[in-house]
Amino acid sequence: MSDYWWEPPFAGTEIEHLLGALDRQRATFRWKADGLDTAGLTATVGASSLTLGGLLKHLALVEDYHAAWKLHGESPGERWKPAQETEDWDHTSAADDAPEELYALWDSAVSRARERYNLALADGGLDHPAHITGPDDQPVSLRRLLFDLLEEYARHTGHADLIRESVDGRTGEDPPAGWHPTR
Repeated sequence: MSDYWWEPPFAGTEIEHLLGALDRQRATFRWKADGLDTAGLTATVGASSLTLGGLLKHLALVEDYHAAWKLHGESPGERWKPAQETEDWDHTSAADDAPEELYALWDSAVSRARERYNLALADGGLDHPAHITGPDDQPVSLRRLLFDLLEEYARHTGHADLIRESVDGRTGEDPPAGWHPTR
């Protein structure tokens, strides 16, 4: 495995570039949140109530929601039922979760999403139709879902940058060579 396993291809297909860019954002986000205790995962910056733990849980929900409901019309799972009933539940309830639980939750959601996306790609490529529709019942493709997910990660990785720097000074655009998530 490369020392830069998260690096997208320098020359590849549209699918390879899109999935590579998404995995790079996932890896950078996970690196920003990696290896922290409860205090680090519940730290905030300025007037914001965002925490790295809350972002881990939120992005785990986003992964499951996109790959299950938006793509296939299936439930993202009972674990996410409270998120349907309470605004910001994923962000606020993370303070009650142990760091190991939050990391495992995110890691497993990403793994499930990758499996679902790979199956959909094998069954129609990026044009595979999603369950959801746009305004006026416009069809939505897997391509659009993946770009939306990439955008979600880009936004929250920026938040994670600021929070992590305030916790212990960690800065940087990408993980260092050879980095792997703490399990």
